[in-house]
Amino acid sequence: MAVLRVAARGDAIGSLVFNPGGPGMSGLTGGLALSQGLADSRITERFDIVGFDPRGVGATQPAVDCYTEGGDADGDEAFEELGRLAPQLTGSETRAIVERCADGSGGMHALAQLGTRTTAKDMDVLRAVLGEEKLTFLGQSYGTRLGAVYAEEFPDRVRAMVLDGGIDPAQGKVERSLAAYEGFQVAFEAMAASCADQDDCPLGTDPAGWTAAFRAIVYPLREDPVPALDQELGPDEAIWAVSTGLTRPTTWPRIIDGLREIRRGRGDELMQLLHDYGARDADGTGPNTLEAQFAINCTDEERLTPEQGAELREAGYERAPFLDPGVDVTRGVRDPCEHWPVEPDLGIPYAQDVDGLPATLVVSITGDPTTPHEGAVNLARTLGSALLTVEGDGHTVVGTGRSPCVDELAAAYLIDLTVPDDGATCTL
Repeated sequence: MAVLRVAARGDAIGSLVFNPGGPGMSGLTGGLALSQGLADSRITERFDIVGFDPRGVGATQPAVDCYTEGGDADGDEAFEELGRLAPQLTGSETRAIVERCADGSGGMHALAQLGTRTTAKDMDVLRAVLGEEKLTFLGQSYGTRLGAVYAEEFPDRVRAMVLDGGIDPAQGKVERSLAAYEGFQVAFEAMAASCADQDDCPLGTDPAGWTAAFRAIVYPLREDPVPALDQELGPDEAIWAVSTGLTRPTTWPRIIDGLREIRRGRGDELMQLLHDYGARDADGTGPNTLEAQFAINCTDEERLTPEQGAELREAGYERAPFLDPGVDVTRGVRDPCEHWPVEPDLGIPYAQDVDGLPATLVVSITGDPTTPHEGAVNLARTLGSALLTVEGDGHTVVGTGRSPCVDELAAAYLIDLTVPDDGATCTL
């Protein structure tokens, strides 16, 4: 298992283990980014920042490789297509997916060991190797699931735990997906409202027409894609890029510029957003995030029948019409995980009635499209955590530089174990 440690700037009181989310995101690059984002914080003065790549991820061996050698852009495109459009797969094709994953990832046994519960046990081994009697942990997005499962498995080994962008532990795949669809439509409309205040907004000024204006820009790309860097931008890439950019209000101007650019016959800005999200190098290579995410979710989450998958797609596009790709993707939807070598082992709900857990802290942005605020409220209630509500938009906040208020309250908790008062809020 690949591990990175950034030494504390001062007198260290221990290690802060970090998971940046995904699942499938690298804790090595995430740990470096966190240490930079908290460069002047009391957190990096008193803690070594420790990031690790979970099983199947990044530099940990074996890494998940389902489509490509080395996680190149063609492989990511295949998995983005799988995730966005759920193409009309046959049973033999879904079987071929798992066989390809096994061949490139260490065998069926390795695929069976990628779940969050296994990773939580690995993290407890890491805690012991670091010489820590108890774990101090920061998890963001999916990292809040990992933290909650660790708390369920090892409540007496938790010192402190910040869960930023909390996932509702009682929601299964369908409920969580529908909540995210709704959240992304809200974020799209907030982005469009910021656009409407500008001259020459490509979405116009009428809220009732923003989704239609977006479709009028991206749907023609199916027949006539535009050049984008050294590739082509079609409607699926454009929708994926916009949804990716919605998670950070700082990238909303890039979305707007990218939509303007499409009208001029280019797609460079939106394609670059996709590359930035995937941490792509100039030659298109990058981490195996999407493949690892796919494999970990297959090990964790319940499988849907074709009928359930079709219903989810249809209901999702009703809640987030800007995400509708404009083609029928609801017939013959098969779960690509249907032939995975093990049944899902996460269990929904999880982390219920945890005894002996010390005070923990959940942080949630009210306008979070990916992990909606209500889910984080439920996570805090389930774990008996303090809740820090952050008024604003975006997905996760600790260590991003967007809120000194959040970072200081997180520091007070992690260092001194002082939780914020009931009803505490910060504003972005």
